Amino acid sequence: MNHNEKLDYQELSKTVTEDWKNFPICEINDHVVRLSVLQKDFHWHKHSKSDEFFYVIEGELFVDFEDKTEVLYPGQMIKVPKNVMHRTRSKLRTKLLCFETIDNDVSGD
Repeated sequence: MNHNEKLDYQELSKTVTEDWKNFPICEINDHVVRLSVLQKDFHWHKHSKSDEFFYVIEGELFVDFEDKTEVLYPGQMIKVPKNVMHRTRSKLRTKLLCFETIDNDVSGD
């Protein structure tokens, strides 16, 4: 990707047919922005190397923690600190941006 390349999340996600796909769209220093498209429950996990930041751009995202669930709608965001057990889920086709370090394993530790 060029430094001045314009990105369009609708264009980038239009060929995604899977119930869950998470892929990098831009690197910024030692971080990455990923586009995530999901319509299922992801497994419980945590990340020991990086916080995660989710920004919902379309749909409805549930972020389950051990003690509560947060529901996010378009324009809403949440930080998941490293080493915190969580899972994401949605029954609707949901699109979000994920911000994390490049070496973070999206599947968890």
